[in-house]
Amino acid sequence: MKMDPRHLELLAAIVDHGGLTEGAEALGKSQPSVSRTLAQLEARIGAPLFKSGKRPLQPTDLGLALAEQGRAVLKADRAASEIVDRWRTGRSGLVRAGGTPFFMDGVIASMIARFQQTMTDVRVDQSYGYGPDLIERVRSGALDIAILPLPKEDVPEDLSFQPILPGLNVIACREGHPLVRRRLLTPGDIARYPWIAPPADSPLYRDLRRALSNIGAEDFRISFSGGSLASVLSVLTGSDSLTVLPYSVVFMVKGRAPVTALSLEIGHPNRVLGLLVRAGTEPTPAARRFRAFIAAEFGSLGRRIAKHQTEQIWR
Repeated sequence: MKMDPRHLELLAAIVDHGGLTEGAEALGKSQPSVSRTLAQLEARIGAPLFKSGKRPLQPTDLGLALAEQGRAVLKADRAASEIVDRWRTGRSGLVRAGGTPFFMDGVIASMIARFQQTMTDVRVDQSYGYGPDLIERVRSGALDIAILPLPKEDVPEDLSFQPILPGLNVIACREGHPLVRRRLLTPGDIARYPWIAPPADSPLYRDLRRALSNIGAEDFRISFSGGSLASVLSVLTGSDSLTVLPYSVVFMVKGRAPVTALSLEIGHPNRVLGLLVRAGTEPTPAARRFRAFIAAEFGSLGRRIAKHQTEQIWR
C-alpha cells in the first residue's frame, strides 16, 4: 500500500502533541480537516490508529509505528527546506572564480579563506588565467566571476566590470635589502641589482619593462623568471634581487614573507583590478554573495593601502 507522506506527518504530529487540536495547530491546519484526514487514513488502512474511547488520545501499536515513519518524513522535510533555504540565501552552492595567478595567490586566496569561515557550505573552485582567456570563460559561463586587471576601455560590452582597486605597482625586495635604507633612490642604484621577471605572458611582465624604462633603467639583468608567486617570493626573500609587483600583493604577503616596497614611484599601469561577470544574467545566490564579499574586502584593503602608502612608502 502506497502511503501519502503528508498523512504520516499528520499522524506523527497528533501523537507527539497529544491530540487532534494540538496536532492541527502544530501543522497550521484546522482541527476538522485533521479529523477528516485521520478518519480517511484509518478507513484506507482498515484498522484504528488510536484506541477507542481513550482521552487523551492513545495510539495503537500500528499508530505508533506509522507515527515513527511520520517523524522521519518531517525530519527529511525540514532538512530539505534547510538545504533550499541555504542555497537561496547563498550560504551553500558552488562559485567558479578565476583570476591572474599573482593576484589569486597573493590576495584573493586569503579572502576566500575568510569568506568560508562563515560560508562553510560554499565551495569555491579557483582557476588561473589572463585577460583574453578569463573574458571568454566568463562569457561562455565556465566562470561565475573573474578577478583581473583591465583597462576600462577593454571591457567587452556584453560583460559587466566592477572596479575594486586602482592599478598600483611597486618595486619589491626583501626586508633588510641595502636599498631599503636609502631615502633617495636613483636609476643607478637600481641598476646594480638583478631582477626577477614575472611570466612572460603576464601583464606584469610588460609592467616590469615599462617601469624600468620610465625610471631610465634601460640596462638591467634578469636572474630568475617565469615562476609562481611562491617561487618569486622565495627567490626575492633569499637574495638581493628586485621585482615589480602589485602593491596589494606586497601588502597582503608581508605577514607571511619578509618583503617590502621601495620608495620609488615607477608609474602606474593603465588598468584597474575588478570583478568581471556576465551582464544581464542572474548569478547564483552563492556567486552573488561571494562577489559582494570580495568587493567589500577590497574596499577595506584599498583604505588600508592608501593609509600605508602615505605613512610608509611615499615618504
